[in-house]
Amino acid sequence: MKKLWKNCHIATMQDGQYSSIEHAAMVTSGQHIHWVGALKDLPADDYSEITDLNGAWVTPGLIDCHTHSVFGGNRSVEFEKRLQGVSYAEIAASGGGIASTVRATREASEEQLLASALKRIRCLLKDGVTTIEIKSGYGLDYTNERKMLRVIRKIADTLPMTVRATCLAAHALPPEYQDQSDAYIEHICNEMLPKLNQEGLVDAVDAFCEYLAFSPTQVERLFKTAQSLNLPIKLHAEQLSSLGGSSLAARYHALSADHLEFMSEDDVKAMAAAGTVAVLLPGAFYFLRETKYPPLDSLHQHGVRIALSSDLNPGTSPALSLRLMMNMGSTLFRLTPEQTLAAVTIHAAHALGLQSTHGSLEQGKVADFIAWDIEHPSEIVYWLGGDLPKRIIQHGTEISI
Repeated sequence: MKKLWKNCHIATMQDGQYSSIEHAAMVTSGQHIHWVGALKDLPADDYSEITDLNGAWVTPGLIDCHTHSVFGGNRSVEFEKRLQGVSYAEIAASGGGIASTVRATREASEEQLLASALKRIRCLLKDGVTTIEIKSGYGLDYTNERKMLRVIRKIADTLPMTVRATCLAAHALPPEYQDQSDAYIEHICNEMLPKLNQEGLVDAVDAFCEYLAFSPTQVERLFKTAQSLNLPIKLHAEQLSSLGGSSLAARYHALSADHLEFMSEDDVKAMAAAGTVAVLLPGAFYFLRETKYPPLDSLHQHGVRIALSSDLNPGTSPALSLRLMMNMGSTLFRLTPEQTLAAVTIHAAHALGLQSTHGSLEQGKVADFIAWDIEHPSEIVYWLGGDLPKRIIQHGTEISI
């Protein structure tokens, strides 16, 4: 059964460009795109359903490729402290930061975590996000990491979205392993990760490589374990200092390295050679009032794919709008609207290993797309906040929110 979607303009986002087709049409068959092109070239066929999109601009569904959407509590009090001059590191050292969210997450039930996460993620869905990555990392022991990952799987069963689950057990040192970071990494590698993977709860593995988290040597131990389990890897790297984490990620052919404010030229070259995506997180940059910018010129010069994401989390980026992050990507990081749209479609798909099925509007790919009531794709980035009129199609079916 083929559906025809006509009277529209299409930004296919192939090769990271608008690749615009004006006066266009698209044909879907089941959950996939059957044909896309100019209306005048539309093949004759017996369509089961014809939808007039009233001149809308159609783009791929947006992809939020780095979030921490499942957590207990919030850290609004810490927000106040930072505004009073207390640093992120000082808050963490006093038992705040990730540790406070760990306590709240451990105390919450699966049902409570699911209910709170759905409220946040529905905001992103309403913004046009049809694919999302969600990390664990606020449990920091087998029982609670498993609880978080089970909630992520339930989100996939509840919302009309593609959901990828990333195990971030190496996010911070749990209180049970105080001053025993090597032992905790061994626990993740020998017990936690293999069991979680065996239960089918893990799509990828991530870690926080930073002076206040885990060293490159410890992260490499985790990468080797992930590799032995055939799990793709990602990495929080170079957010607060330069430790060469992004080069390490590249050596292990990571899908992405994320944050990257302190990355070096050698890091950029390593990522370019490996095809590792640079995921920039303007929400955290803005929220922490950072002044050290990622090396954008170098990333462009060496052809590293750049993705953007909300980094939705309770401490450093409580962001409920990917479109707002897109505007920040342009205003703070000087990405053009075209580059920004690519950063949340085809490049974000690469950051999740989904580029063969998601991220652009091409024959054979999943039929996830947004029909925006706008005059040009740049408006998706231009407008600050609000709810742009749109129709959301996921797997070939229009959804209501």
